Amino acid sequence: MRPADPRDAARAIDAIRRGWPVTIAGTNGTLAALAIETADDGRLAAFDPDGRADVLLSPTRAATLKLANQIAAAVPQVPVRVRRVDWLDLPAAVALADPALDLARPLAGPWIAGPLPETDAAEAALRLARLAGLLPAFFIAPATADPAVTLPADAIAAHDAPATLAIASRARLPVEASEAAEIIAFRGAADAVEHVALVIGSPDGRPPLVRIHSECLTGDALGSLKCDCGPQLRRALAEMAGAGWGILLYLRQEGRGIGLVNKLRAYALQDQGFDTVDANLRLGFAIDARDFAVAARMLELIGQIEVRLMTNNPAKVAGLETAGITVAERVAHKAGLNLHNAGYLDTKRDRTGHIL
Repeated sequence: MRPADPRDAARAIDAIRRGWPVTIAGTNGTLAALAIETADDGRLAAFDPDGRADVLLSPTRAATLKLANQIAAAVPQVPVRVRRVDWLDLPAAVALADPALDLARPLAGPWIAGPLPETDAAEAALRLARLAGLLPAFFIAPATADPAVTLPADAIAAHDAPATLAIASRARLPVEASEAAEIIAFRGAADAVEHVALVIGSPDGRPPLVRIHSECLTGDALGSLKCDCGPQLRRALAEMAGAGWGILLYLRQEGRGIGLVNKLRAYALQDQGFDTVDANLRLGFAIDARDFAVAARMLELIGQIEVRLMTNNPAKVAGLETAGITVAERVAHKAGLNLHNAGYLDTKRDRTGHIL
């Protein structure tokens, strides 16, 4: 097996977003994988002309489907192979992969789990889907004649955006909260995502007041009442302006790192009665998939390695400190409570350790 190339994971992310198959080589076997979410009938027929490709699911999705009581799927936190049957066509596979469709399209079944000796290749495939913002579900086969990308499993496991992050551009940007503001754009070679920092005021010898704010299109731009993101963003900028000096780190990690489309799927699950934690898990994602090492790298590049952090989330404090940033003070930050997000805020307090 050839050594991992740092560019492999980026190529594979691009490939599966486009609906192209990839081949992943692990220490215990090789899998060809076609992402279910971006497949169509033509691509599936080209990938699997005989209709024999099985389906790969995350362990949490398999548990929802009651597969965990089968021997081949009974090991916790291990991906699950679902045997292909005649009625498991592409629409059925989409329904199998997406729990938001469970009420609209009850699953036929029964589903049978099969052995999955290529464990590390399968785990790498699911991580690849999460990095791409896709549902972690694939058609899988031993090999394919024409993969878009062939890569070793460890190239996906080692995918690291913060290490390659660099300042791409900066400019003066007067904003409503403060006319004395500068915007700095950052770009990483690993995933080409562009994060930004908004610097309010100028360094004055004190640790800056810092807010790590993950992108939230629905809350920041559209005024969603399902979360407290928009009010928190506006209050953070106002407090920085009042303090005379601060930095907003705006991370392009929508939906706690699962992406906009999957966040909307999680919203659909919340409308079915699941809280934010269970919705993410049912989709096959982590409770919180954000990478706060990105924020730490941004602060390093700006030249600020000691901060006063505006947050109610201890994970943000730990993430910065693990990456070498000193958090001199945690500053409580509350805003935006309403009838629509009260349950969401209770879940943050009770299940993800927020201090509210």
